Amino acid sequence: MSVNPDPRILLYPRLRKSPFFHASRQHGVAMYSVYNHTYHPRHYGDPVAEYWALLNGVTLWDVGVERQIEITGPDAFTFTNMLVPRDLSKCAVGQCKYVFLTAEDGGIINDPVLLRLGENHFWLSLADSDVLLWAKGVARNSGLDVTIREADVGPVQVQGPLAGALMSELFGADVLDVGYYWLREYEIDDMRVVVSRTGYTAELGFEIYVHDASRDAVRLWNKIWEAGRPFGLKVIGPCHMRRIEAGILSYGCDITLDTNPFEVGMGYDWMVDVDQESDFIGKDALRRIKQEGVSRRMVGLEIGGEPLGTFNDGSMIEEFTVLDGEMPVGAVTSACFSPRLERNIGLAMMPVALGEVGTAVQVATPSGIVPARVVPKPFIDPTKERPKQSLRPKVNGDDASDVRAGI
Repeated sequence: MSVNPDPRILLYPRLRKSPFFHASRQHGVAMYSVYNHTYHPRHYGDPVAEYWALLNGVTLWDVGVERQIEITGPDAFTFTNMLVPRDLSKCAVGQCKYVFLTAEDGGIINDPVLLRLGENHFWLSLADSDVLLWAKGVARNSGLDVTIREADVGPVQVQGPLAGALMSELFGADVLDVGYYWLREYEIDDMRVVVSRTGYTAELGFEIYVHDASRDAVRLWNKIWEAGRPFGLKVIGPCHMRRIEAGILSYGCDITLDTNPFEVGMGYDWMVDVDQESDFIGKDALRRIKQEGVSRRMVGLEIGGEPLGTFNDGSMIEEFTVLDGEMPVGAVTSACFSPRLERNIGLAMMPVALGEVGTAVQVATPSGIVPARVVPKPFIDPTKERPKQSLRPKVNGDDASDVRAGI
């Protein structure tokens, strides 16, 4: 028997469609995956060309799969604060935060971007897991007065060095004052939208969330596309080469319910605050893990051998086993060939004892067992200067904008 190296994915009614599904299809989707039970465009034929378009121009992504779980009601703050290990008293209205939702044992249920639209009004912009059901279950006997629903909201991402210029064309120059991980509400052609300075690239970028997405999503897409033509706007899929370079985690690959924030290097006090006065799900477990330490940790690897591909091209069907001699000791969870670094790189879960920079190991790749070594991550721009950069011109050497950085 022979293996079909490129099987099709079935388009049919059972799987959900993004509110931008029919608009993004018009640009020639070459591959879909399923994310949050929804078809997700992965690339449009040439992932490497999409990578360079992101780095050098401006790109548009259909990320309607990032379902928005809306939490409102008199107790919305108390309830949302209970779901996440960050202290949301430090999250102002109009601010966004990258958060984990944790289980009782400290395992990661999801890693959404949280948007605070009001004192008791939150959106969780989801990664790939069923948080709506989780949140409803937690609320069922909580005694808290909250309403939890999936909002009729659809996001797109506008990413790349020309993103600011395109966004100014759409929303006016004051959009350049939106700080890193902050948001503003706008109206464009009678469509209500939320604009946030966020994205899955570690490049300059924005996300646009359209209200009434079932009605207005395609109209918004077309508006962005027409405005973007003079800037050479390209429609692409999620650029995993860039997010791996940036050390950005992918739920279901690098993080799962079986990993905790300390293992993936996100146990900082600002990300997991076990000393805060408020309680949250998993607090006792995470306090214990912090005190006792972990036995494994996510590291960066440079990997030898043949080029590994782009990750979202079907080149990494399974994790790659990490070996210490002949002994399996860990797993590469995401890997690709970096066009800029001109080498294979990856994120790997490894024993703490083997996690020091410079440690030599081996990795079982599709081309065979190859040498690898632990290197610092992120691989590029470790302090995230690119996405945090000011979009306003400097006056007398000073930053003229109000860019409030920090996620």
